This record gives sequence, structure tokens and C-alpha cells, in this order.
Amino acid sequence: MNSTEQYLEAQAAASEQVDVPTMVNYIIQDSLHRGASDIHIEPWEDMVGVRVRVNGVLQWLVGIPSDHHPNICGRFKVMANLESHTTGLPQDGKAAPEEFGGVQLRVSIFPTVFGEKIVCRVFNPNSKVFDISKLGFDDATLERFKELAAKPTGLMLLTGPTGSGKTTAIYAAIGYLLEKHGNAVAISSVEDPVEQNLDWVNQSSLNPARGYTYPAALRSLMRQDPEIIMVGEIRDEETAEIAINAGMTGHLVISTLHANTTSGTFARLINMDIEPFLLASTIIGVLGVRLLRTNCMHCAGPYTPEPAPLEQLRQFEGDEYLQAMLDQQGFYRGAGCSACGDTGFSGRTSINELLVCTEPVREAVMQKRASREIQALAVQDGMRTLWDSGLQLVVDRKTTLEETLQKVAADQV
Repeated sequence: MNSTEQYLEAQAAASEQVDVPTMVNYIIQDSLHRGASDIHIEPWEDMVGVRVRVNGVLQWLVGIPSDHHPNICGRFKVMANLESHTTGLPQDGKAAPEEFGGVQLRVSIFPTVFGEKIVCRVFNPNSKVFDISKLGFDDATLERFKELAAKPTGLMLLTGPTGSGKTTAIYAAIGYLLEKHGNAVAISSVEDPVEQNLDWVNQSSLNPARGYTYPAALRSLMRQDPEIIMVGEIRDEETAEIAINAGMTGHLVISTLHANTTSGTFARLINMDIEPFLLASTIIGVLGVRLLRTNCMHCAGPYTPEPAPLEQLRQFEGDEYLQAMLDQQGFYRGAGCSACGDTGFSGRTSINELLVCTEPVREAVMQKRASREIQALAVQDGMRTLWDSGLQLVVDRKTTLEETLQKVAADQV
């Protein structure tokens, strides 16, 4: 039983009224204890459900009587400096509860048929480790990534779905540059929002309501004499053009972009009406990242996957490889225990693929060749794919075949 449940039961047993600010603090405390990245407070017909996202998966936390819902919404609005009297409209804000030692919450209010739903993204400085050596790189890829990060000019992009570790990877790269150069390099960032305060980095959060957008911030930032610029995300053509121009005029720019695959980054930018020759001459590398849940070390044991994932593995790797894995009992997963909350998983690890823009890749981009062809050229040049990295975790018994297929099989199609 978690602290929120204990508090609600104690108040009910003593016939005492629930203090909503105290209950909200217990919800945040329980979420931090589980290592949650998000808190979902959802009004339903008969109750308010609280779920937390742990290792990328939603878990049930507690159910709360519906009559407390208006006060819970009011409490979060006050914490995030939102309009507490306004209902039925989306609102977004930020909160930094003093009780939790530097933890920040990005609060989003969204109206539903049963009332306002609250989602809080949790930024916990105590749970973040920005170490470039812990990003899941093999030795050769790590050296390549360091070489790219140390270049004086160009655009380095990171791609992957929401919550895949892109920002952590950027912060780790900046940490490496600070370790390499100390305070002799000027680093500035534009983020939405700033997720973690970094020493010796001039960080700025967007404020779209006042016209402070990525393009506006970058135009001003170019007059601040930066050597390295971090852009939280390239979302539109204007931001892309400014980032590319900065990369061409003596700056190293590091940013993220949503694309289905690492090699598909170029097609995504071309669809933004960016000229291929600009991409070929500016982009120095693209890093694809994913997060995979790892098996619980306390309850992991051998198992045989279902026929469907085995068939996918056979299609990707062939009959001999599949048979060898079965013969060696190479598939492991957690059965579920008290240590992992009966999930079978404990924590997550990063996998990646680093596409370095070599001359053959640049030529392919200039010719607008298919993403699959660009991917093949990068593999010929020694790129270790997401699939290879994920499959190695399966072989090492650190994760399940299903987890790897779910996160990276789309890149194999």
C-alpha cells in the first residue's frame, strides 16, 4: 500500500476531512518513489483514477473519490500559477514544489466529459545522470559520437519517439563538451521547457504566448556569440532554416527532430522544403535513440516466446539464428516479483544507431534517394543499427524479444 492510500484510509477511519494539498503531496511523493516520468490524474464516471508512467508504461497508483476532483484541480492550478477560476479550457504551466528538493512539474490541464484531466511531466534532477558513457554506445560508436560532438561546426540531429531519451543524450553530449573544453566554450540552449539546469550553459525557455518561439529565440541567440547551440526541437521550416544556417556559419548546433527512422530524417527535412544540398553540406550526423525496459535481475528466467515474435525474428535473422537461440535458451524475461512490482522489468536502458554523414550518404541525400538506400549506405560504413543493439540485449538476457520487437522492429520493415 502506498502513502496516498494509507493517508486516505487513515482519514476515513478517523472520520476526518481529507486535506487536498497533503493528498497531492502524497501523490507526488509516491510517483517519485516509483521513478515515474508522468502523473495522470483522470476523472471518470465513478472516481478519479491516478496512474503513473514508469519505464514507459502506465501503472495504477490510487483511486480517489470523485468529490475531491475540483479541489485537486484547483490545487494543481495554484501550484502551476494557472487560472484557478477557469474551467473547460486547456491550460499549461510549471510547478516546483519546495517539499521535493528541486523537482519540477510540467502541468497540463485538459477538459474531458467528466471534468479536467491533469497530466504532470516529472523532471527529477536526482534521477538524471548525463554521462555520455551510459548512453548504450558500443566502443566504436561512442568514439564516433565524440568525434561528431567535438566538431566546431555543423548540425547534429537526434531522432526518436517522445520519451526515447533524446534530451538526455543531448545533455550528455553537452556534458562531454564541457568536460573537454571547460569554461572556454560558449554554450546556449533554447528549450521548451528547460528540463535540467546545466552549469556553464545559458539556457532559455520558450514563451509562445508572448511571441518567444524557436525562430525568435534563435535569431536573437545568434547575436549572443555562442559556439555551441542546443535547440530543443526542430518543428517547422523556419526553425530548420535558422538551425541549418547557424551550422553553416561557424556554430555547432545540436537538436532533435521527430522522424520515423534515423535515415528518414533527411526526407522529413526535405518535406519541410529544405534544399537537399543544404542538408548534405550541414548535417554531420543523426543519432537514433530508443529506451528498452530491462529484465528484473531478481526474477528473470528462461522462457520461449510466442510463435509471432519468433516468426519475426526468423524473418529478420534467418532459420539458423533462430534455432541457435532456442537451443541455447537465449530468451529470458522476468516472471514478476515484489522487487519489480510484479512487472518483470526493472529500469530501462538506451539503444542507439549513429548515422554519420559520409561522402556516400551526402551524395545520396543530394540525389533525394530513398531512406532505405541511405540506411544501407550507413550500414556499409559500419553503422550499428537499433535492431542490432536491441538484439544484443536479448542475447545478453537483459531484455525480452517482445520488448525489442515492439521498440525497433518498425525500422526493419
